[in-house]
Amino acid sequence: MLFNSLTFIVFFAIVLALHYSPLPWRTKKINLLLASYIFYAAWNPPFVIILWLSTVVDWFVAKKMHKTENKGSRRWLLAISLVVNLGLLGFFKYGGFLLENFVSLMQLLGINYSPAAPDIVLPVGISFYTFQTMAYSLDVYLRRGKPADSFLNFALFVTFFPQLVAGPIVRPTELIPQFKIPRVATQKQLTWGLGLMTLGLFQKMVIADTFLAPVAEAVFGNFAPVHIWDAWLGVLAFSGQIFCDFAGYSTTAIGAALCLGFALPENFNFPYAAIGFSDFWKRWHISLSSWLKDYLYIPLGGNRVGKVRTYVNLMVTMLLGGLWHGASWTFAIWGTLHGLYLVIERFLRKIFHGQAWLQNKSTKIGLGLFTFYLVNIAWVFFRAPTFEKAGLLLASMHGFMPDGMKILTTISILSVVLIISAMLLIHWLMRNTTLETVVSRFSWGQIGLGWATILFLLIINQGGGNAFIYFQF
Repeated sequence: MLFNSLTFIVFFAIVLALHYSPLPWRTKKINLLLASYIFYAAWNPPFVIILWLSTVVDWFVAKKMHKTENKGSRRWLLAISLVVNLGLLGFFKYGGFLLENFVSLMQLLGINYSPAAPDIVLPVGISFYTFQTMAYSLDVYLRRGKPADSFLNFALFVTFFPQLVAGPIVRPTELIPQFKIPRVATQKQLTWGLGLMTLGLFQKMVIADTFLAPVAEAVFGNFAPVHIWDAWLGVLAFSGQIFCDFAGYSTTAIGAALCLGFALPENFNFPYAAIGFSDFWKRWHISLSSWLKDYLYIPLGGNRVGKVRTYVNLMVTMLLGGLWHGASWTFAIWGTLHGLYLVIERFLRKIFHGQAWLQNKSTKIGLGLFTFYLVNIAWVFFRAPTFEKAGLLLASMHGFMPDGMKILTTISILSVVLIISAMLLIHWLMRNTTLETVVSRFSWGQIGLGWATILFLLIINQGGGNAFIYFQF
């Protein structure tokens, strides 16, 4: 079920009606749990079985682990959780990828091995809820938290429909306590939640799908050299598309949860105004980057194990972060590039630490634009279907294809230039503030006019109800 569909509007209206009805809190939580399963089953009902398996295994493993003092037994219990969760993720997401690479290896060794093509359907959102349930088991193992006090609260934590399929990736300590006491939204929360949902859907349906996606598709889907400006506009269009698409989902999810009285963590903080890549990953997909830091980078030793090991830890973390996004070597290169960016940034910070010129406003703007340039270079590998297409596009972007064709219309060019320019300006102006702070400066009349305009654009939009990009991860 898509947020950007009439089906979801009806579904959400029913959920709200039940949530605000005079029913016991336990009954309301059961309603939310059933609604979450219905929401997930709308894609493919059998996928719910996988969700149940992760839920049941981690519930019993964590309970047993919490009661057990023996270190060996605790390790075995954690291993069960990791094997089940990573095993399911590995089979459904990476099974075909691993088989494909094994076949390629056999061919390099002169062995003709031709297995039947695997018929594996990727369960939507499996990467997100797998990381969420793993965090629960790991927190209990590391004594960072205790098991949930009821199976209902834990099951609802795993399946809570607003963020189930594309995040934010919520920690147990952030959401499970919210299920313990009755929660309904205040009038202010309900208004703000509906406003966030409207803004998120506007980002997705109007900006990402209507204006930017066609340009990105035209450029990345063309396997001939393109003109330098078309190449750049196509990449910039994708840069804006993936932000508006994914941030649009997160904003809608946070808004939907808030309408029900629940708070989800922020997932984006105007990332295209980042100055450097440590700053970028504090602003982009915050719930994933913090998860990778707490459950992978720090356990590997973080920055406590010497300079070389720190660099290795950064590279490994970002490489695995890239592969988390998709079973393809292009995603691995995307992650590796970000790891390399972080390593170089860390190295340069040690050299130029304390330099006054780094605090100059012009320098910050220049570094911000250079960061955005490098982010776009990495996006080429994230979006390109093959290395050949990525190489061709990078060559076109940097003037090595002087005979590249022009494929974009004047309207497309103007749309991308205006939208990306406005996006960068907004991100820069908002980098040290919040949306709540800015909105509070306007009168109710001005807010109502802006909200009505966004709703009008959503209503007249003729989008095809495209799925969110991160559903494939």
